[in-house]
Formats: sequence, C-alpha cells, structure tokens
Amino acid sequence: MDKNSQIIRTEIIRILNENGKIRGTELAKRVIKKMGNEKTVYREISALVEAGEIEKKVLSRSHIEYELINLYESVNNQLKNLHKEIETVYEEIKNYSTLSNEEKFSYHERLRAIIHLIHIVQSTDGIMKLLSYYPAFKKDKMFSQINRKIEDCWKIIMEDIAHQPEEDFLNEILANLRVSQMDSNNVN
Repeated sequence: MDKNSQIIRTEIIRILNENGKIRGTELAKRVIKKMGNEKTVYREISALVEAGEIEKKVLSRSHIEYELINLYESVNNQLKNLHKEIETVYEEIKNYSTLSNEEKFSYHERLRAIIHLIHIVQSTDGIMKLLSYYPAFKKDKMFSQINRKIEDCWKIIMEDIAHQPEEDFLNEILANLRVSQMDSNNVN
C-alpha cells in the first residue's frame, strides 16, 4: 500500500469516527476534498469494506451508508484493557513505598523503580491524550475513569518522591528523565 492510500484510509476512518454512519457520496466528497481523486477514494473505501474495517449498508441504489464495524464495542474494549493496565500500575505504585521500606532498597534501586513507574504512567497518559482527539473514545464513560486513575498515580508518585530522605532525589529523577540535550557539535 502506498503512502497516499494509507492517508486516504486514515481520513476515511477519521471521518467515520467523527460521524458514525455517513452516506457514501458524502464520505467520498469529504475525502476527495482533503486528497485523492474519486476513483482512488472509492477503491480505498471498497478495500476497507473487504478488510472488514468498515461496514457498507445498501439502503437503496442511490443510498449507501458506511460506518465503522462495532465502533462502540471496539472503543469500550480498548478502554477496558487500558483501565486494567492503569489499575495494575496504580496498585504497584501504592505498594512501592511499603515494599521499598521493608526491603530497605538502596538509593539507586528506589531511583530506578520510581523512574520505571513514571515511564509507565507517562506512556498511558500519552495514549489517553491521543485518544482524546477521537469523540468516540472521549464519550465513553471509561475515558474519564482512566484519566482520574492516571491523576491518582501521579499524586502517589509525587508523594513518594517528596518523602524520600535524600534532598537531591527529585533532581536526580529529573536529570534521568530529560531527553539528552544536543551539544553544539551535532548541529549542522
């Protein structure tokens, strides 16, 4: 599949995400307006139907509608999986301080563990930010639950960092999280 075909398919799915059901002529018109010619757009719509990603409903010869297949179920299942993941991470974060005190983790072990937890929460937070651009995800009740749980994770992480005995603990975490800075020799 060439780059244009992928862009056209992405645009078709984006429009269906925003609108749910849409007439075939309206869908094609909106995609053609963004990019592509009529023949290419209809070919990509047909390919998506054949791939089982979108459903074609022929109501009459002149009235054909398209919609994503089981969008609600798909969205809800994806968010349920994400919710299970963030619940697991939340429990891991809650147990971290107890475990680190009982096991007498060293400075570096505590630092590594906190940074690892931060990366996991950042990853989930990033996924949620991307999904927030799609109304189908944002409307689902699980969406706000996941965001609240992410906020709870951040709160516990910050409390754990604040209660570390070393004064430079936060600075060390920030130094390890920063993207390596480009030095002037690398700039062309």
